[in-house]
Amino acid sequence: MTSIEELHASERDFSRYLLARVLSVAGAVVSAVSLPVLVYQLTGSAGWTSAVAVAEALPYLVFGLLAGALADRLDRRAMMVALDLGVAAVLLSVPLAWWAGVLSAPHVVAVAFATQTAFVFFDAANFGALPALVGKDRLTAAYSTLFGRTTAVELVVPGLTGLVIAVVAPAGLLAVNALTAVGSALLLRSIVSNMANPRPVRGAGELVADVREGLRFLWREPIIRTLTLVGATHSVASGAWVAVLVPFADRVLGVAPRGDVRLAALFSCWGAGAIVASRLVPRLTARWGGARLALTALPLSLLGGVFVLVSGHWLLVCAAAVYWGAAHATVVLNGITYRQQVCPEELQSRVNTTARMLAWGVGQPVGAALAGTVSVAVGDPRAGLGAGVLVLLSGVVLAWVTPVLRSAV
Repeated sequence: MTSIEELHASERDFSRYLLARVLSVAGAVVSAVSLPVLVYQLTGSAGWTSAVAVAEALPYLVFGLLAGALADRLDRRAMMVALDLGVAAVLLSVPLAWWAGVLSAPHVVAVAFATQTAFVFFDAANFGALPALVGKDRLTAAYSTLFGRTTAVELVVPGLTGLVIAVVAPAGLLAVNALTAVGSALLLRSIVSNMANPRPVRGAGELVADVREGLRFLWREPIIRTLTLVGATHSVASGAWVAVLVPFADRVLGVAPRGDVRLAALFSCWGAGAIVASRLVPRLTARWGGARLALTALPLSLLGGVFVLVSGHWLLVCAAAVYWGAAHATVVLNGITYRQQVCPEELQSRVNTTARMLAWGVGQPVGAALAGTVSVAVGDPRAGLGAGVLVLLSGVVLAWVTPVLRSAV
């Protein structure tokens, strides 16, 4: 095969990979909107609604290290295909139970945990697959393209889902996620480019050694270490927002969890900000570098959380959430691309999954649990969100007080 043919094949495979991710994210967004609304309709409880957010974030904390070690040894394409098909099967249990009249809140929470467990292993394979597919020289552009497409989905699909939920039961919508998972599996299976160099797993001892190697690399890279620790506080605030969005809309803004199209707008705001960030981050990173961008974006994200808290009208909350989503996505995208650029290929899955486990896998469930607990104790979802924003404040202070990022500017 000539170099031109190889380039065309690589571009074709990246297009298939991109479409597979768009389908997968579209289905995941449908679930992200449907599951909390479904549980809130079943229970009317902010605690149960927060439990969904906890269940969706907890698997990264539980399985992140193992997933990263396995993804650096197994065939990543085969791994992702199998996980997509498994997610489709699990999701179908919700509409089937609903149609049978036996659906319960614990069932929905269990499905949220199971599907996100599959996502952890899928994400670990994905972290290593993209650099192998496009090469490190094209990684920032490729990841920004991927992030832009998926955030466009996150902008459009939540609103559409919210509109559909106004007239259709959310349980039935999970069948859509099952279909998109199957479509993603078929597209990934058609990719011919190599996305891994499989190595046999000869025992638990080798996996433990792999995990240690990934942890050592993460800890010895001071900027990655600092971005990961600060990212955990950042994720606490986003976990709090995800956990209380539906009860916040209902009790503070007067937006009903069913039959109110304004809920669709509220679900879309975060994605609108993220798509703005996907356009800006490559240029900002090239001009400022990862450390300076992190130091700037973190306090801007804190301000976004404060704006949401003090806004009492749904339109003002939408505007504040768009801004917050942009600042939040800038922090996340900047951290991910920096890690992938400095990490060796053979450590991509382990290092990136470990960092995501520590930042998102710890931060998101802690934020969701904190927000749910405080909301129930105080009787106001704003208090739960405020607790998450206070944790983010500590992360901003840590980022500026710690000399690692300031010395890299």
